[in-house]
Amino acid sequence: MRLRHLFLSLLALPLLSACVNDGATYEIDNTREHVLSLIREQPYFWDNKVELFMVVSRMPACMRRHPMGTGAANGKVEIYQVPSGAFIIKVGKRMYATETQNCVNFVKMDGEPAEGMGKLMGTFREKKGVLVFVKEEGDTPAAAAEE
Repeated sequence: MRLRHLFLSLLALPLLSACVNDGATYEIDNTREHVLSLIREQPYFWDNKVELFMVVSRMPACMRRHPMGTGAANGKVEIYQVPSGAFIIKVGKRMYATETQNCVNFVKMDGEPAEGMGKLMGTFREKKGVLVFVKEEGDTPAAAAEE
């Protein structure tokens, strides 16, 4: 009987390994207390879509998790910062605006703002099967020194 349970468990393993439940973080001011974190959840292994959530956090003042709908498992999410300090999050053609003063405001945008998208801070993307945040090249100190 034990062998049968073990065999069934081993058969289920490849099905479970295809699910995605991970996240990555952009440290806004290079601290773990002021961040934007992207969470991906794939409830069904046969579906290549994932549920996306953005966690906006400025500890100890606030932290909120906001739903962003579905996206492709290997899709990318871009983070822009506007001069006011707010952030624009771009998922495919959808865009959201958020802030980290009280972490409550999270608004779906109808289109690109007239003043522009602001500065591209980086992109959440999958690298070698792992979700990571890749900072924009011009945002690094080494790139600034070379200019």
